[in-house]
Amino acid sequence: MKVGVTGASGFLGSALVPALRAEGHDVVRFVRRPAGAIDERHWDGAYLPPDAVADLGAVVHLAGAGVGDRRWTQSYKRAVIDSRVKGTTAVATAVALAGTPVLLSASAIGWYGDTGDTLTDETGPRGKGFLAEVCDAWESATAGADPTARVVHLRSGIVLAGKGGALRKQLPLFRAGLGAPLGSGRQWQSWISLQDEVAAISHLLTADVAGPVNLVAPAPVTNREFTKALGKAVHRPTWPVGVPGFALKLALGQFAQEGVLTGQRLAPAVLDRSGFTFAHREVLSALQAGLAQH
Repeated sequence: MKVGVTGASGFLGSALVPALRAEGHDVVRFVRRPAGAIDERHWDGAYLPPDAVADLGAVVHLAGAGVGDRRWTQSYKRAVIDSRVKGTTAVATAVALAGTPVLLSASAIGWYGDTGDTLTDETGPRGKGFLAEVCDAWESATAGADPTARVVHLRSGIVLAGKGGALRKQLPLFRAGLGAPLGSGRQWQSWISLQDEVAAISHLLTADVAGPVNLVAPAPVTNREFTKALGKAVHRPTWPVGVPGFALKLALGQFAQEGVLTGQRLAPAVLDRSGFTFAHREVLSALQAGLAQH
């Protein structure tokens, strides 16, 4: 299949592109600079020419400003929303006009807000807060492609890889023996290995699936359990006392409350029904695999 990928140079895209090529797919990378290679096509993040996707069997749309990359000022929150809504609208419009049959569009488990201890699948309600609002607007921006394409919303959990994402930021502290739970440590973390994230996206290119899909492993863990597993993976002790919530809020602002101190306990119901097989079903094995690739 000929597949177009936005965000191809990002943390996830840079792993997805070679994996798709290894499976025999012909991959086109959409870039914002002038296209300089035979596999590149230009787009500006707000407009994608329909003829740029007309020969594609699918588009995987991953581009968007990082939610946790900067403090949540009002201007940055607007940039986060705009980068997702404008970019996704542009991709969905191009897909619809060109008749491209498949659109896999990034989203996140922040859509569910804080699920508490309730195990939730794709039928669960939308949560509250900025992240839930962002994800809702992000997914709604694909509406233009719905009449003509099979649209999948990739609700990704915490993707575990030593070379990027949230884990990369945690590793220095844990390797120094300073790892500790965050806040109470009771909040749930729904995670997925980078290998399984990439494999799930590839699987969904042809699976008979549409709508939201939780890209998470079957065994979510509490933050305290995750802390112990990561300490074990790097062969270092961890502190039993959690980092106080007020300290995290001072350091991270609003992101601490929504992105760190609350969590989601999610099940990959759609992936399971579609026949997907996880390589890593337990968090320790996922962490060990991610660190081995670092």
